[in-house]
Amino acid sequence: MDSYANNGETSSDSHLQQSRAALTLAALGVVYGDIGTSPLYAVKETFNPAHGIPLAPENILGGISAIFWSLMVVVSLKYVILIMRANNKGEGGIMALLALALSSVKRLARSPTPILFVGLFGASLFYGDAVLTPAISVLSAVEGIEVGTTALKPYVLPVSVGVLIALFLFQRHGTATIGALFGPITIVWFLALAAAGIYGIVQYPAILGALNPLHAFGFVTLHGFASFAVLGAVLLAFTGAEALYADMGHFGSGPIRLAWFGLVFPALVLNYLGQGALLIVNAKAIENPFYLLYPSWALYPMVALATAATVIASQATISGAYSLTKQGIQLGYLPRMNVVQTSEKAIGQIYIPSLNGILLFAVLVAVLGFGSSSNLASAYGVAVTGTMLATTLLTFFVIHYGWGYNLLLSLFATGFFIAVDAAFLSSSLLKVAEGGWFPLIVGAGMFVVMLTWLRGRKVLLERLQSSDVPLKSFLDSLFLALPPRVPGVAVFLTPTPDVVPHALMHNLNHNRVLHERVLFLTVQMKDVPWVPLNECLAVEPLGHDCYRITLRFGFMNRPDVAQALNALPRGSGLDFDMMETSFFLSRETIIPVAGIPSGMALWRERLFATMSRNAGNAADYFNIPANRVIEIGTQIQI
Repeated sequence: MDSYANNGETSSDSHLQQSRAALTLAALGVVYGDIGTSPLYAVKETFNPAHGIPLAPENILGGISAIFWSLMVVVSLKYVILIMRANNKGEGGIMALLALALSSVKRLARSPTPILFVGLFGASLFYGDAVLTPAISVLSAVEGIEVGTTALKPYVLPVSVGVLIALFLFQRHGTATIGALFGPITIVWFLALAAAGIYGIVQYPAILGALNPLHAFGFVTLHGFASFAVLGAVLLAFTGAEALYADMGHFGSGPIRLAWFGLVFPALVLNYLGQGALLIVNAKAIENPFYLLYPSWALYPMVALATAATVIASQATISGAYSLTKQGIQLGYLPRMNVVQTSEKAIGQIYIPSLNGILLFAVLVAVLGFGSSSNLASAYGVAVTGTMLATTLLTFFVIHYGWGYNLLLSLFATGFFIAVDAAFLSSSLLKVAEGGWFPLIVGAGMFVVMLTWLRGRKVLLERLQSSDVPLKSFLDSLFLALPPRVPGVAVFLTPTPDVVPHALMHNLNHNRVLHERVLFLTVQMKDVPWVPLNECLAVEPLGHDCYRITLRFGFMNRPDVAQALNALPRGSGLDFDMMETSFFLSRETIIPVAGIPSGMALWRERLFATMSRNAGNAADYFNIPANRVIEIGTQIQI
């Protein structure tokens, strides 16, 4: 799909042209894979004897009630009703929300740095979620084979590793091939959840009392410190809620809401109630209440179905990590990476080879290091709740400063959810020593990387500007005694349109010629998801066949320079043959030097230099024909 397929429409507008039923089906397969597989482990961990809460009927009622009301408050009220309204021209996700929050407070005198830190912190923790979701989902599904016989237990880890490796190796082919299967498989999965839940409820109808919020309130207040600690397990029921918001741009808010209230929420609630009924009837089922809820003949078919469902859940977070990374690159928070478009029709279907390899390595480390879904459950909550809290905090700034609601209403709309998120996050932090350190390390690493890249690019720009020459005065003097002109078009890419590109200075110093037409091209990434074709291009004549051109892209656009230049108006002197055009790019080599003030420690300067050296090729990133590129290097000390 080309960069300008939207032509001014938001992503949500384009979805209106498609069948709502088809989009709802697709949303089931992509959006709800993660939260839909939570029944595999949420009840088991909520009633884990290690919490110290007896497995008595009233406690089981309370625990299931806590799960139900968590889904109602966190997912239905917070995400589906509130957060999904805070979209950036149809796009969701924490990076889109961060861009929206920053634009909402631009007019304020105060610094936006705290908002930036909150957004980058939440985005960093999402990478921890992207590692743990495939690990815990696939492991919990494959562990079902040991329910039938313990003889199969040694095969759980090898099978899980094999499934994960196959999943990541498939990413290069894109999700279009298997995407059509995701929706139907997920429908079968949710129907199986609902059917088993109804079967369990019939065995003990009194479990329906768990819908009373008083049971949830008693469960989280009457057991002292254990009530607080168990919140870290209850939150496993709504892992994947962030995907509702992150994937809104792909499907639109309507289909996502319809899928949630029409099938996903009822099926999850029925299954959780059924597992609770099973535990009241047979407390020994705590070993694996999900699989034991099914008759013995259905065990292995459910293991196969659960494995397929967890692969789908994993795909959702992997795709989310790709999307988040692409947005981070285009907003200037991450270095350029090779982003491969795997579909000509769906802009959201991308593949980032370097990130895919890093994620696979981290997922395998998590699976082999933790060894079981129960061990991974201790690590999971920190990443999920940290991102959720960051999302809620950013939403406040959008509601108050962007939408203009008064302070009291804005605090009321978000304050309750901030308190809920903070309570779940605090509980999950109790398990830092048991595995919560893993997503924190992943998140801290990504946070340092993004802040270092952001700061390093600012320092680099300051160093370059210290030797900049104003473009207008330079051209005025150049036009007085023009050097020899040679046939063809020269395009000089420059991040600052008002100064002379270093590549031009080097070309004049060494070759002493000027092309017959010269374009000074600046590419700007805007904090909106899409920039339509009629707004992306600005041309300013500078005289003597020299032009200043500005291209503007949104963070969801594909920055395609070649396509944009082909859209230049014909007959205005700007029409040209790509085979007679040369693109001049500057490539800076960063040299960290102790003693030069930069605002970064020497190790961060070295990290920035390493990232800069390994950043993706600008020509590939901007889709410039490689055989038309001339790179000119510059050494910069920081």
